[in-house]
Formats: sequence, C-alpha cells, structure tokens
Amino acid sequence: MTIPLIYVARNLWARRLTTALTAGGLALVVFVFATVLMLDAGLQRTLVTTGEYDNAVVIRKGAETEIQSGIPRDQAALVELHPAVALAADGMPLASKETVVLISLLRRGDARPSNVVIRGTSGRGLALRPQVQVRAGRMFRPGTSEIVVGSNIAARFDAAALGGRLVFAQREWSVVGIFDAGASGFDSEVWGDADQLMQSFRRQAYSSMVVRLASTGRFERLRADLDADPRLTLESKREQVFYSDQSKALSTFINVLGLTLSIVFSIGAMIGAMITMYASVANRVGEIGTLRALGYKRRAVLAAFLCEAMLLGLAGGAAGLLLASFMQHASFSTVNFQTFADLSFRFILTWEIAVQSMLFALVMGVCGGVLPAIRAARLSIVDALRSM
Repeated sequence: MTIPLIYVARNLWARRLTTALTAGGLALVVFVFATVLMLDAGLQRTLVTTGEYDNAVVIRKGAETEIQSGIPRDQAALVELHPAVALAADGMPLASKETVVLISLLRRGDARPSNVVIRGTSGRGLALRPQVQVRAGRMFRPGTSEIVVGSNIAARFDAAALGGRLVFAQREWSVVGIFDAGASGFDSEVWGDADQLMQSFRRQAYSSMVVRLASTGRFERLRADLDADPRLTLESKREQVFYSDQSKALSTFINVLGLTLSIVFSIGAMIGAMITMYASVANRVGEIGTLRALGYKRRAVLAAFLCEAMLLGLAGGAAGLLLASFMQHASFSTVNFQTFADLSFRFILTWEIAVQSMLFALVMGVCGGVLPAIRAARLSIVDALRSM
C-alpha cells in the first residue's frame, strides 16, 4: 500500500514558506546550470552555422586558425584547378582566396580596445556564403577602400556605423554596408576587398581559401590530394568542421567554469533541502506513527518522503528553467580563445538543455531528501505515537 501523491503534495503546500525558500535555492542553482549550457549551445550554433557543409576551407598545414595560416599565390592557383572544386556558370572555379587579420577597435561606451576580424574576400566569397545578406547600404566595390561590417560590429562600435570611416593599415576605409549573417560568426567580422587589404597590410600570401565542392563525396579526394602533393603545404577541412573546431577552447572553459560553479552551489542547495526535510520529519513524528499504525510499511513512508523531496526539486527546477529562458533575449560577447578576436553570440535554450536541467534538479532533490526519508522510515510506531 502506497501513500497517495496528493497527500505528499499537500504537505509541501502546508509549509509554503519553507518550501518556497528551499525551492528558491534550488532554482538559483538550476538557473546557473541551464545558462551555462545555453551559453555553450549558443557558441556552438554560432560557429557551426558560420560554415556551409559543401564548402571546404584550405589552410596551411599545422595552422589552427586562418590568422596563423599562409597560402602562397602559386599554391592557391593549384587548388583552384583541382577537379573537386565546382565551377560557376561562367566556367570559373567557385573559390575565394581570402586574407584574415586582426585590428583593434574601441567599443561603444568603453575605452578598452577589442580585437576585430578583418576579412579580405571577393564576390565569390559572398556567393559561397548564402547566409550573408547586405541589409543596409551596399556591398563593397572591388579595388576600392570600401568595407562592409557585420551586424554585431555595427551595433557595438561607433566608428563602424553605416557611412562611418575606420582607419587601419595606414589607410582610411569607408563603411558602405551592413550585412547580416544569420547569427553566425561572420556577424562579428569586417569584410573588404582581399587584394586591397593584402596591399595595405603588406601581405604576400593569402590566409585561407574557401572552395565549393563539385559534390559532397569529393571532399575526401580533395583532402587526400592536397596532403599527397609535394608542391603543397596545405590541408583542407569542411567549413562547418573548421569553424566548430574554433569553439573548442572557449567551450571547454565555459563548461568547466560553469559546471564547477553549479556543483559548488548545488552542495549548498542540497544541504538546504536536507535541512528542510529533516525539519519536516521532526515536526511530523506523530503523523508518521499514525501512518504506520494505519498499515503503511516503512518503504511506503520512505517513498513518500523521497517523493516529497523530488517534488521540491522539480519545483525549483521549473522556476530556475523559467528564469533561464529569459536569457534568450540577451547576447554575450567575449574573446574567442582560438583566434583572440571578439565574438558575439546568444543564449539558446533547447529541449535537451531543459531535460538536463530538470534531471539535475531532480537529482539535487533526491540527494537532499534521501537521509531524512531514511530517518522517517526507521521511526518505530511506538516511539512515534508516544510523541503525539
């Protein structure tokens, strides 16, 4: 015979203040836990959506980022001619030779400079990234000192507004457009003409190449040929994989720091839940004795108090998850540990994160309630009734 669930729920409602305080502590822990997962999910989505699956990025062997890479012009020409590279309607390879550098800009309302990625590209580069759309102004003209900026850059740097002027590499550059890259990493970049930027920064080699594959299955052939060709010192990755790799260091830092905080806070929350449940047992000794006298077994009493602790945990988990859901309206800006460039991304709440958060709250409730539940189940009928 089991104790009805409604009885357990009413006991929590009868101690509304204590229940609310304990659930509030659990809610704060779940809030921290969920926001950490949401932050990591936002980072992953931002960088994964930066790439197209049918695009390949070519960089120098051993380089982890485009900034560290260098591709001589003669090697870039050989990559363009590879049969795995798709051809455009005009018969030219669908490939973009790009140069990537970092500059420092002052944020709006902040005297501290931030690193910003400057990407030299071409009309082919825009065609290879269909998620990038110019939403204000126009695209830069090749061969000029014109640039376009991502939406995140335009929002956070005064000098990067439409019609503004940026000074770097001993030249003045006019901002002629603002583009939206669908919440991808490109939103935190500035684009200009590759040849003009190479001249200004006195670069003799490209940083990377982006090519469209003639078919998905040809990627392995491209990678194998680049690796085997003695004339080349290059390697290739699918564009999505390449940008996903850029998030590993920052993602690890976020997870380690967030989970450490969650564990520390959860210990305090579980102690709070344990104190609440012990107080509940102490105040209900006579009630426990009555339940035992009515025929309920020790395991039924144990299950009832464990269920009470689980309901307490679920209540705190639901409240914490609700608070965390509002973080989806906020954005987060930090330095990417791989590129050392400023990167903006949003908190993203998924069903997987919601389930993990509720399970975490449930575990905290059970851990906080198991010892008091055992204490309640071990009370003898005689001693419990004598205290009434």
